[in-house]
Amino acid sequence: MIEPTPAAPGSWTPRIVAFFCNWCTYTAADLAGVSRLKYASSVRVIRLMCSGRVDPQFILDAFRQGADGVLIGGCHPGDCHYVEGNYKMLRRFQLLKRLLKDLGIAEQRVRLEWISAAEGERVKTVVNEMTAQIKALGPLGMPQAFAAWDREVSELARRTNAPEDTDPEHSSVEGEVREGLATPVGAPAESQVSANTEVAHV
Repeated sequence: MIEPTPAAPGSWTPRIVAFFCNWCTYTAADLAGVSRLKYASSVRVIRLMCSGRVDPQFILDAFRQGADGVLIGGCHPGDCHYVEGNYKMLRRFQLLKRLLKDLGIAEQRVRLEWISAAEGERVKTVVNEMTAQIKALGPLGMPQAFAAWDREVSELARRTNAPEDTDPEHSSVEGEVREGLATPVGAPAESQVSANTEVAHV
């Protein structure tokens, strides 16, 4: 499992990427702003035409680039502007949770919510809840983890491609081993040469 990066108390604010449906959740977030509802500023919203447009790769890329959590917001089932886009997202979300588990990422770092255009208060509640949840989990630190893995791979490649041992003593032992393999045990070298000569004559 990917270990959270330690952070000094009070010095860290979660970075949450939010993919919001244009027709419902994004409009609700706009309503929350107009209504002056206060919620955590840790969320960076990306507007999409439909939650069904959210590809699992978008979420993995968000984590890779430093996000500590991802929030997905779409229309309530049955209210999708594109009829079944939110159901498509729901199926992808179930698969995504299994993938995150295999990668060692806590599934609590990704959240799917159905929020209609009139639910500005719901946006405030969900954002604040998720921010508190991510704070409890701690920083994910994927960029740092990738950097550490790159260093490990580079070190492994360096060791693998290192030149062979040129120690004279080691080389002489290898020579003796090769000579021993060429000559049968207990047979003089001369007899081996003689045998080879006879075979050649035949």
